[in-house]
Amino acid sequence: MSTDSLWRSYLRTAFRWQHGRQAGGYDKMLLATARWPLPFDCYLLRFPVGSEIPPHTDPVSTGRHFRLNVVIWRARAGGEFVCVTPIFETPRIKLFRPDACEHSVTRVSAGSRYVFSLGWVRPPEG
Repeated sequence: MSTDSLWRSYLRTAFRWQHGRQAGGYDKMLLATARWPLPFDCYLLRFPVGSEIPPHTDPVSTGRHFRLNVVIWRARAGGEFVCVTPIFETPRIKLFRPDACEHSVTRVSAGSRYVFSLGWVRPPEG
């Protein structure tokens, strides 16, 4: 894909709410992305009442996928991040390997949840 095509694709999707993956009812807004020198993406995630993300992993074709989630606004009830083996975790900061660790978000039952999410792929070790 040419640089012009990538740029046009970014402009069509950046800074617009779109439905999230996993059929969980959450929304995502692309803030930034790049393929070089380190592939990454950066999103703002919005979880309204009733949204959730079922347990899953996010495989990548090559490399190691990392994601840093920072909870900007907590839901009044529900919306808890669940990860089997996080790298680092506090109530607001979650660093994990989405390709290697099953993760999910419990159903939001009151209020809304907002998360800043930065993901990147490192080359395979070795």
